[in-house]
Amino acid sequence: MTTDLKVKQPRLLSLDVLRGGTMAAMILVNNPGDWAHVYPPLDHAEWNGCTPTDLIFPFFLFMVGVSIVFAMEKRLTQTEDHGKLIWHAFKRMITLLLINYGIHFFFSFLAGDFNIIDILRNLRIPGVLPRIAVVYFICTVIYLKTTPKTRVWLFVSALIGYFLIMTCIPVPGVGYANLNPETNLGAWLDRLVFGTNHLWRESHVWDPEGILGTIPAIATGLFGIRVGTWLKNKNMEDSKKINWMFVYGVLAVVLALLVDFFFPINKKLWTSSFVLYTGGLATVALALLYWLIDMNNYKRATPFFVTFGMNSITAYILADIVPGLLDAIPAHYNGKPTNLYGHLYQTLLVPFFTPVNASVAAAIALVFVIWLILYPLYKRNIIIKV
Repeated sequence: MTTDLKVKQPRLLSLDVLRGGTMAAMILVNNPGDWAHVYPPLDHAEWNGCTPTDLIFPFFLFMVGVSIVFAMEKRLTQTEDHGKLIWHAFKRMITLLLINYGIHFFFSFLAGDFNIIDILRNLRIPGVLPRIAVVYFICTVIYLKTTPKTRVWLFVSALIGYFLIMTCIPVPGVGYANLNPETNLGAWLDRLVFGTNHLWRESHVWDPEGILGTIPAIATGLFGIRVGTWLKNKNMEDSKKINWMFVYGVLAVVLALLVDFFFPINKKLWTSSFVLYTGGLATVALALLYWLIDMNNYKRATPFFVTFGMNSITAYILADIVPGLLDAIPAHYNGKPTNLYGHLYQTLLVPFFTPVNASVAAAIALVFVIWLILYPLYKRNIIIKV
């Protein structure tokens, strides 16, 4: 990791706000006080469909694509060596992967499991951060080595190709193509490549961030690159950029709803309709923020979100570390053994709220705790880069 102090280059504030809001939402939905009491919009769809919570991950990947445009264009003014830029992106991918698996090792040791062989034997290989890392690297290579027209063709090919793969190729051992959790082609491939011990701990027979789903996830990144290219275009008026983004976003959502009839919107499979639906909504959201913040200079509410957005990966790591440490510290409540998190939750929240409101209050409290940790970095304009 490296740290930039007092960065002078202007940042796209609307992108930082959207990224920060997305990161804060991720912390909120991933850390309820009690998983048995969660408001439906703060939980994922069971299978097909899309809740507000299901928008968080694709929004982040969309912004990875937008950020690639701004980052690469800046670096291309400093060097025309694509190999050097690709090597930098590769190292960043590896760093993100090491951070992901390092967190797993850290909490395994914290829980008293010092057997590295056992940890490796049960290590989940796919995951949210690994998918972000891989999509970032592949999309960076695509951006540097292709034209905008080629990227459009790759985007369309990824969506159509994934649809044909998932709906037309028979699944070995099943005999027919299907979109069910445990028997779809992606689940079969994940078990074949990773084995059941290295998949999502709540299933072990399929993984929502599996291999095949990376194809449409890359398309989500390309969606962001397309929008980022518009925003970065100095020859286009801001008003025209906004109009194009709104039209593009709305058309993508409408198309997604049509595709949903034969290839359902589904986050866990990252279906092509899901790419269009979430990419369209992310485009509309960014267009609205760009109009409000960057064009009309409305910045009163931005500091809270920019605090998360400037150091989003740091926020992601803290969202694992802080609750994990609270869980690891032993404590007691009413004479029964628990952990510090459980003690604070039962003492400060449960007596004063209904179960579901106590659960969401705990999540909100964690968002503010992490914000307080990050705020000094924001005030000093410090960006921790990975």
